[in-house]
Amino acid sequence: MLNVLAPSQLEQWRSDGYLLLPSFFAPEEVKEMLDEAKRLCDDFDIEGHPMTAFKTAADGEHVGDDYFLNSGDKIRYFLEPSSTSPATASQPAKLLVPPSQSINKVGHALAVLNPVFKRYTLQNDKIKGIAGDLGEQEDPRVLQSMIICKQPRIGGTVPCHNDSTFLYTDPPSAIGCWIALEDCTPTNGCLSFLPGSHKRARISSRFVRDPSGKGTTFIDIPEVKKNEENWDEMDGWKEADCKAGTLVLIHGSVMHKSPPNHSDKTRFIYTFHMIEGAQGTVYDEKNWLQPTKEMPFPSLLE
Repeated sequence: MLNVLAPSQLEQWRSDGYLLLPSFFAPEEVKEMLDEAKRLCDDFDIEGHPMTAFKTAADGEHVGDDYFLNSGDKIRYFLEPSSTSPATASQPAKLLVPPSQSINKVGHALAVLNPVFKRYTLQNDKIKGIAGDLGEQEDPRVLQSMIICKQPRIGGTVPCHNDSTFLYTDPPSAIGCWIALEDCTPTNGCLSFLPGSHKRARISSRFVRDPSGKGTTFIDIPEVKKNEENWDEMDGWKEADCKAGTLVLIHGSVMHKSPPNHSDKTRFIYTFHMIEGAQGTVYDEKNWLQPTKEMPFPSLLE
């Protein structure tokens, strides 16, 4: 297995809870991924689509229909909320922009089902080397692989959060790999982080399948929730603007967010997560994203 990270980079990762690796992918590799991402968007057929929009907590609700819940072993399209007109009792929602420009994200099994993204995830020696260098997971399993588009002028806010809330294991183990396919700037929605917050933040809620069987919901972890800090208003946030080809590693407990894209430029990225698959770490049936018998979460190191 390749050794990819220098000791100073590992030290920064442990200190900050995130790490930017510029030029991790060569320009020709980035172009291949970006071209494939744009091809997928161009091939999107709105005919028969349930008009499922990806909503965040900032919108007051979260996506949760069957199209979303059953996407773990498929490639599906989720719309920007502002790309559609509101649905009424007499009028279904309609697109306000061309279909290829309406997409918030495409997921959630690209790393398994799409040959291009599989090559840069499960079949990539440098990614395997990263997982080995971090040394935090004995058997890293890949899940939630997706393109996030951050469309011009309508790409929405991603509020302050940490990833283990959405991909919960006991004990928490999520690590995100976030790849810039285009330059990411403060004007088109780059990430911001609160360095070191992973050392203090505990998982205060979980994003789960609603026990009623209808969609998704958040459930509090009471002993943590009552002592939760207001991370969004703390000092010390740092913008993580970066060039295309940068790999950003994201600890599952570090607080991060991104602003809306009010620019006329896209902000395409590809991202996937790793969780511990070794015995002793539990990924339970409450989580919104579930493996299937036909497609369990694949092991990165096999």
